[in-house]
Amino acid sequence: MKQFINANQIKMAYQIDGPIDGPSVFMSNSLMSSLEMWDSNIRSLTDRYRVVRYDTRGHGQSEVTPGPYSISLLATDLVALMDALNIKQAHLVGLSMGGMICQYIGAHHPERVLSLSLCDTASEMPPRSLWEERFAIAKEKGIAGLVDGTIGRWFLKDFIEREPNQIEVVKKMILGTPLEGYLGCASAVRDMAQSTMLLKIKAPTMVLLGKQDPACTIDQATVLHRLISHSSMTVIDQAAHLSNIEKPSEFNSVLRKFLDSVS
Repeated sequence: MKQFINANQIKMAYQIDGPIDGPSVFMSNSLMSSLEMWDSNIRSLTDRYRVVRYDTRGHGQSEVTPGPYSISLLATDLVALMDALNIKQAHLVGLSMGGMICQYIGAHHPERVLSLSLCDTASEMPPRSLWEERFAIAKEKGIAGLVDGTIGRWFLKDFIEREPNQIEVVKKMILGTPLEGYLGCASAVRDMAQSTMLLKIKAPTMVLLGKQDPACTIDQATVLHRLISHSSMTVIDQAAHLSNIEKPSEFNSVLRKFLDSVS
């Protein structure tokens, strides 16, 4: 059940599942999604882990503040949420933008991190012109103008055709993203440059992605893997950007095996 708490001077929406005394796992969502993006993954963890999902600033039911945002700000939000919930250390799982947030915390707040699972993410997201084009569409047509292109990047064509009900759920989640929240968070992704920072990360780290991800590619994942010591990398075939939704059983199996190995 979704709850609300004040952290870093904003209202944040979150949900906790699993045993109260289990090791804590925080899950951070992608751009244009909400904590519901993890619905297919929770059950595989909650027999052992205390799983905390939350809506990133400007997304879902968390507060929208004036942009632009930065990855530093969004990372501070997550650390503040941990403080508000009185959780000193946790395993951090992030996909796309969520993975960028987790990278930052791993480098700048290592004492808070038990492990990192960096899923379908990157340490830099050029070119700037791509983001300016998306911003122009969003300002002219609203979030609705970005839906089709986003679905096409997030999932393979056969999944889109095979799972229309799942796609409708995801479209609803995208359309539920406030325009100002999208622009604020997308600016943070656009302006991010974290590759050299990866050298600071010492926590056990898993890099996980869909083989056909066009948004955060294998080459970008390889940069993460090579620059983060104590890291492993797993590629899920026949999955694009939201590999946790497109191939949930494979994603869940790999994530659970990693968490168990470092818990």
